[in-house]
Parts: sequence; C-alpha cells; structure tokens
Amino acid sequence: MRITVHRKAHFNAAHRLFRKEWDDDRNFEVFGKCSNPHYHGHNYELIVSVTGEPDPKTGFVMDLKILKELIYAEVEEALDHKNLNVEVPEFKDLIPTAENIAVVIWNKLRNKIQDGHDLEVTLYETPRNFVSYKGE
Repeated sequence: MRITVHRKAHFNAAHRLFRKEWDDDRNFEVFGKCSNPHYHGHNYELIVSVTGEPDPKTGFVMDLKILKELIYAEVEEALDHKNLNVEVPEFKDLIPTAENIAVVIWNKLRNKIQDGHDLEVTLYETPRNFVSYKGE
C-alpha cells in the first residue's frame, strides 16, 4: 500500500524572466511583462508530496513535522523575500520560471527524503498558474 502525504508552504519572491544575451525588446516579445527590468514578485504557494509505504511502527509515510522543517530550511529560508535572479545562486544562469523554480526545490529536497519514497513538487505562481515536477 502506497500513500501520498502533502505539506503546503508559502514564500514571496521577486524575479525577472529574461535572457541576458537578448535586448529588452526581444525579452518583452518572449516574456511580456515578466521581463520588466525592475523585476516583479509573486506570493508562491508550494505543495510538497511524498509517496511511500507507511512505516508499520508509526503509520507515517513521513513525519509531517520533519517535512515541515525540511521545507523551511531548504526552501523558505533560501527563497522567501529574495530576488531570485540576484540572491539565489541556482538562478545565476537559470531563468527563474515557475518550471525551473519547481525543479530547484525538488533537487533541494530529494536527497532529504527517504529512498524508496517518491517526491513531487507543485508550485503555484498565481492561483491559476502552477506547475508540478516529480523528477522525470
């Protein structure tokens, strides 16, 4: 029997979608308002999902208190109230799209999650725009 547990989290961050080698006109053509040279921000909502077999002694797939602490240490501390392009090393040469942010979060958490458990990250950039990544 495999069960999925979920933990929600939240962080605020600014970013700009642009390619350094393109001029502002080309960036605006591709990325629209998200290429604003003065950046813009989002109130990101994050759902981290862990799937596995419950431990026979505890009944937990994963202790949600531990998952909460991992998300805080690995994600919220690293990204909350940051300019992703400027302050987060993973985005030095990586455009901080919702897709890439989700992959970065997944990579930060994957080695902290028990082997044999599956990990999925769902990131809401807005209430209507969200992405999911499960390492595939």
